[in-house]
This record gives sequence, C-alpha cells and structure tokens, in this order.
Amino acid sequence: VSQILELEKAGCQIVRVACLDIEDAKAIKNIKDNIHIPIVADIHFDYRIALEAIESGVDKIRINPGNIGSEERVRSVVEACKKHRIPIRIGVNAGSLEKDLLEKNNGKPTAEAMIESAKKHVEVLEKLDFYDIAISLKASNLDMCIEAYEKAAKVFKYPLHLGITEAGSEYSGLVKSSVGIGSLLLDNIGNTIRVSLTADPVKEIYAAKEILKSCGLMKNGVSI
Repeated sequence: VSQILELEKAGCQIVRVACLDIEDAKAIKNIKDNIHIPIVADIHFDYRIALEAIESGVDKIRINPGNIGSEERVRSVVEACKKHRIPIRIGVNAGSLEKDLLEKNNGKPTAEAMIESAKKHVEVLEKLDFYDIAISLKASNLDMCIEAYEKAAKVFKYPLHLGITEAGSEYSGLVKSSVGIGSLLLDNIGNTIRVSLTADPVKEIYAAKEILKSCGLMKNGVSI
C-alpha cells in the first residue's frame, strides 16, 4: 500500500500487482481500501487465484485464457468478470510463447508468432461471448515489439497496452522504452502504457510521464 501511494503521488493512474497465490488475491480488498487508483491483478495459470481476485474487488485481471486449463475453468473466470464488469488483459510475452508457435520459427519468437498467440487467446474469450478485452504484446527486442504492436493495431479491435519487457536499467531502459513506446504513440497506437525499469517503480512513472509529454499526450500532468 505504501508503495502504491508513492506511485500515486508520482502520477500513476493504474497499478498492477502480481498475485502468486490465493492469499495475494485476498489481500486485494485491503489494498483497494487504502489506495485511490484502479488495480490490475497479474495472474498466471491458476484460475482459482483469478476468481479470488475478482471477489476481492480487483478492477481488471491479466491472464491468458488459453493457459488456464479446461473450458469450464475459463468459463468460470469469464462469467465472474461479466458479473463484476471486469476487463481481461491478454498479455503476450515474446519470452514465454507457446512451444508450437516457437517450433514454426526454428525455436525463436517473432512478431507474427506473438500475434498468433494473442489471436488464440482472444478466440477463447470471444467463443464465450466476452469482449471486454485489452491486449499487450511485449518483447525485449525493440524491432520485434514495435512490429507486433503495429500488426496488432491492424488485426485487433481491442485496446492495446504498450510496454517493452526487460527494458533494462534506469538509463538504458528509459532510452529503449522511449524509442519503442514513443514511436508507437506517435503513430496513434496504444491506449495504456507501462515503462519497465530495473529501478524504483516511481521512476517508471516519471519516465512514462515524460514520454507522454514528448508525444503531446500529457499537459500539466494530465493525460490528453
């Protein structure tokens, strides 16, 4: 809570927390009672953690539906999100693509493979009549990341969350994120952003604000 309050002071508008187990998901209620911005739960594989986070009042979940098992499990998460009007962010990462997609490209990730992965997850949700979706396609390779988002902007009708994963230290990560996120924003691609730095998270917010200002998307600390 104290860290999130510091992020709020710096200008953070949405915060993501990792939920590694049920206790993490249960903690969301207490966290939300003490902060003032929406909270996103980052969940991997375990649908029960997603359900607990939703019951705890989370504002959004990040989970890849194709990775959480049976259709029944996916349906239970989707129905809970519908009931509570909670969106799902599909988070594709070049470093953790499905094996079958990697095998098509000699074991290496590509922008096309990232798009194919996102399509697979989107189709799972659309089959269940769920459309409150956002998508991210993060990679540490700048060219690949930019290409994936450019393709996604043409393929998907859903909002895109921009970010360069494993961008690096405070200095190199800032440069890398500025080039990648900034170029996409200037092409009118992207709806939310996250700057990833190996540094105090508050510095990520300062960096994000400077990128938005440079792209003409923030004035006097307010997004426009």
